[in-house]
Amino acid sequence: MISLSSYLILGAVLFGLSIAGIVLNRRNIITLLMCVELMLLAVNTNFIAFAHYLNDIAGEVFVFFILTVAAAETAIGLAIIVLVYRNRNTIDVAALDSLKG
Repeated sequence: MISLSSYLILGAVLFGLSIAGIVLNRRNIITLLMCVELMLLAVNTNFIAFAHYLNDIAGEVFVFFILTVAAAETAIGLAIIVLVYRNRNTIDVAALDSLKG
């Protein structure tokens, strides 16, 4: 049986990797989206671990909502990236400074 602390450590490592990816890589939009998805998966790991540990289904329900929002966010984000690439021929974040309002 795997303990709760093992799952929480795994979630913390995944969350830390996603934060490091966002901080260290600010040039590629696709990598930033992947880091955000990794962050959501780290949170989902914690929700599932606590739901299993407490014998409560509420954590699993939250996971379904988070996965739904993450799928919609990824679809919209990739659509925006495709449109920006068509107009600017780059997905470099530094080259997109004209989008500031």
